[in-house]
Amino acid sequence: MTELLIRSGRMIDPISGREETGDLLISRGKISKAGGRIECPAAAGVLDAEGLIVAPGLVDMHVHLRDPGGTEKEDIFSGCRAAAAGGVTSLLCMPNTQPPLDNPESVSYVLQKARSADARVYVAAAVTEGLKSVRAADWQELRKAGAVALSDDGRPVTSPVLMASALRAAPDLGLTVCAHCEEPSLSAGGKCNEGAVSRTLGVRGIPAAAENCGTAWVIALSESYHVPVHICHVSTEASVSMIRDAKHRGVPVTSETAPHYFALTERELLRRDADFRMSPPLRTERDRQAVIEGLRDGTIDAIATDHAPHTPREKADFLSAPNGVIGMETSLSAGITYLVRPGILTMGHLLRLMSSSPARILRIPAGTLCPGVPADLVLFDPREHWTVDTAKLHGKSRNSVFKGRELVGKVKYTICRGKIVYRD
Repeated sequence: MTELLIRSGRMIDPISGREETGDLLISRGKISKAGGRIECPAAAGVLDAEGLIVAPGLVDMHVHLRDPGGTEKEDIFSGCRAAAAGGVTSLLCMPNTQPPLDNPESVSYVLQKARSADARVYVAAAVTEGLKSVRAADWQELRKAGAVALSDDGRPVTSPVLMASALRAAPDLGLTVCAHCEEPSLSAGGKCNEGAVSRTLGVRGIPAAAENCGTAWVIALSESYHVPVHICHVSTEASVSMIRDAKHRGVPVTSETAPHYFALTERELLRRDADFRMSPPLRTERDRQAVIEGLRDGTIDAIATDHAPHTPREKADFLSAPNGVIGMETSLSAGITYLVRPGILTMGHLLRLMSSSPARILRIPAGTLCPGVPADLVLFDPREHWTVDTAKLHGKSRNSVFKGRELVGKVKYTICRGKIVYRD
């Protein structure tokens, strides 16, 4: 089937701001017409979207696919199946694989393997060799191999010299630098946010200062050298404030947060369940509200998941478990449940945070329903209630913070490259 007519959906295009009920025609992998009543071509398939929202496929700019080296947790194909089930049609994979994505061969491996996957995979290659903050990777060769971003995520770049060099080189190479902002000397050994919950549990905490110090010096580099930087997984009130202040001064900084930071707090850790441990950790209610305000007022530019799969065995022990949670299959629903339903954001604003804004930051062709663009779409029911059953998720891992929770908004179809890759 080379043509597909989507009939009578409520189309929301974050770029144009258009919201209307009408038809959309896909021809040869691209959107050929959108809006109004479209005559059905003779050979086209028809998908009835009445009652559904038709939107650009989501762009998740922070994903750990664990491939190569950790494929018992996730691989490129399983990760993209999870992406499709959540309406994600484009994702940026992080470089902390085994071995790291710090050379052209590893970047090529990911891109070649992903060609037949259920989502488009983009690569954030390493800032430093081995993610060790000692020697710079060859950014020019990584770009030639197909990387669109640079990051050492999984850990911070601890050398200001190397980070400054990456920030200054990236614009000419067409790369986005994604900064994991953390001061490791402050966070080392921590199991959850430092505060009342860590004291109740009797464990070492991770202070907000660890993130705040990392955020401050990365913003300082961006401002000093007049170069862009993207700040990952914002979780603290102070980081939101610093980013807001920097933007007001014209510093070219963008940022993202994740659903768990606007939905949950450190109190989830009282159950001593390692599925609620991630880096940075769940914070206080005050931090959660600050993140929500940052999303509302434009301080935070994108919602990403920091999808980080781990096996049940790894997550079995609260104290020894690695940090990380999965999130691609629940991110849209979490946004609807915790941001749209309470009236904090409009649906169009949420979709902008999850599609067109991350696409703009990464400079990739996504995030709109305009004719001529690749046909990467999500169709979802904004009113359907569903309970997250980890046994029914599509990736390999089950470490979801939304397990057992009722969410609102259900992905019904995902279309990537003009083909239906997920059907509920």
